[in-house]
Formats: sequence, structure tokens, C-alpha cells
Amino acid sequence: MTISHSAPRPADPAAAFAARRLPLAPPWASPRFAWASALLLRLGLAAAFLSAVADRFGLWGPPGTGSVAWGEWGRFVAYTGAINPWAPAWIVPALAWSATALETALGVGLLAGVWTRALAFASGMLLLAFALAMTFSGRGVEAVLSYSVYTAAGGALLLAAAPAVPYSALAPGGQRAGTP
Repeated sequence: MTISHSAPRPADPAAAFAARRLPLAPPWASPRFAWASALLLRLGLAAAFLSAVADRFGLWGPPGTGSVAWGEWGRFVAYTGAINPWAPAWIVPALAWSATALETALGVGLLAGVWTRALAFASGMLLLAFALAMTFSGRGVEAVLSYSVYTAAGGALLLAAAPAVPYSALAPGGQRAGTP
């Protein structure tokens, strides 16, 4: 009599193969996908802020050129007054300079990866303030939706809450966050 120490063969080889296969997770469920998405969002927000600032100073071209929104500082100050009709005329230039300084600081900080979560939260709040000012200034909601301001605000707030903040100079515990 021969004693076999091997496992018995299954009756259905296809069922055995299916049982050994690991279930495949969708690509968006992986830590690398979350990391890459957060990096793309961080860089996209930084680029959007810095591009808007560049447009105010005519770096994308003069007014009326291609997709230039302002093309010069004076037109941006006038726009700031238009979306803040509650503001007295003497404070409008200060609002324009404040918005420009904040967007520059947030854009550079996000680009550099410094205090990413805090800057992403501040970006979300600033974009939400812009969206509300644009919505309730009498110009309606179309421009806010066309420029995706609410979407950018939501993305910035999601970045602030992201589980992985790529290449953040000041990650939790003072360690730089790299790739997963």
C-alpha cells in the first residue's frame, strides 16, 4: 500500500485556478494613484494661481489677446470692483493687491510643497470666497461654473484632507513624504 502526502487533485481545474487568482483592485484604489492625484492637484492649483497673477501683469499678453482675461493691472482692479460691489471705491485696489499677494504666496508655496495641507486649506477658502463673490455680484453663476471655481475650491479642500501629500516639505512628524 502506497501513502501519498500530496494534496488531492480538485475535480475541476478551472475552479482551482479561479480560487488561486487574486482579485484585481481598480487603479484608483492604489496608494500610488492617490499620491499621483494629490501631486497633480497640488501642481495644478499652484499653476492656476500663478497664471492668474501673470495675467494681471500682462505676462500672457495684452488685453484681447487669445485667452487673456485681464492683460493689465487696471483691468483687474476694475474687475475686482465689479465682483465686490459692496466695497467702497477707495478699498478696491487694496482688495486687488490682497488677492494678488495671497494667490502668489499660495501658488509659490504649493509649488514648493511647503505646508501643503495648510496652504491647500487656505486655497480652498480663498477660492470659495472668490466663487461666492462672483456668484452674488450680480454677474450670475455662469462665469463661476465656466471657470470651475467651485471645483477648484473643492479640489483644494480635498488636497488638504488627502491621506498622502506628495513631496510636502513639512509632512506629519517633520518627515518629507515621498512616493508610496
